[in-house]
Amino acid sequence: MASSFLFAGPPGIGKRSFAVKFAQALLCEKRPEEALDPCEHCPDCIQVIAGTHPDFQLVAKPDDKSFIPLELLIGDKEHRRREGLCHHMALKPRAGGRKIAVVDDADYLNAEGANALLKTLEEPPPRSVLILIGASPARQLPTIRSRCQLIRFQPLDAESLAQLLPAQGIAADAAEALRLARYGEGSIQRAGELADAELWKFRNAFNQRLAVERLDSVSLARLTAKFVEEAGKDAAPRRRRLHQVIGFAADFYHRLLRAANGAAETFDAEADRFIGEALKRQSLDVEKTIARLERCLDADQQVDRNANQSTLIETWLDDLSGR
Repeated sequence: MASSFLFAGPPGIGKRSFAVKFAQALLCEKRPEEALDPCEHCPDCIQVIAGTHPDFQLVAKPDDKSFIPLELLIGDKEHRRREGLCHHMALKPRAGGRKIAVVDDADYLNAEGANALLKTLEEPPPRSVLILIGASPARQLPTIRSRCQLIRFQPLDAESLAQLLPAQGIAADAAEALRLARYGEGSIQRAGELADAELWKFRNAFNQRLAVERLDSVSLARLTAKFVEEAGKDAAPRRRRLHQVIGFAADFYHRLLRAANGAAETFDAEADRFIGEALKRQSLDVEKTIARLERCLDADQQVDRNANQSTLIETWLDDLSGR
């Protein structure tokens, strides 16, 4: 078994759940680890789920941070290399015979944090397993990527997603679950976001404005800024909402390219209606549309770099109107 893994795939499709289940399987006291089938009832399995197992540690980016704090990996300045995930991994197993650590949100490792993990990756302690979870291998440093066994996760199919949503408390009934699953792109997280009626209402208003021949960036920036501010006073929910809005624009231009190239219509009737309006009102310039899509992807990354949100919204939409 590899000592280091990189679980890569879209958010909200079960990578973290699988990592925890994997840890249970390796630490379960009732089942042999080669079976990879934890009992889920023994003390070890229960402690892994509770996050209290002495040989299991999970760290993730706090909501109020742009990156995973270095302190979570190697301790604060007064306890460097004597606390944190790397120190945990260097200790001998206390109960389960293995040391297992999971770094969720590994896409938010900055260079300092990634370098702090390198020693553990280069010289893994005996019977240790380190799992990094992220959206794309490309977002990891080459030195990190090359030392991990890559496991790719695919989006859930709509039927499976629809079965999961009621149990997660996201959908009230089977009909709503199916609707959200069709729009959820295989992600529980995205389906949950779209369960918000206000978000859905904004998405339609936003797409309608993107479909016009000349984009009014000033009024759209005001609309977007107001919607982002309504998420609350804290930075984390505002960042999440801005990610969602930028995602709407990226999705719009992606659908526009597909429709212009003869791709079959999707089940998203509302989005397809605005795409149809856009194609009627303007002749599609493929290069400009690609440039707009790339600008959306760039803006999405700028959100996590602590860019001023008002300035980012204005410049992003102004660039879309001029491309």
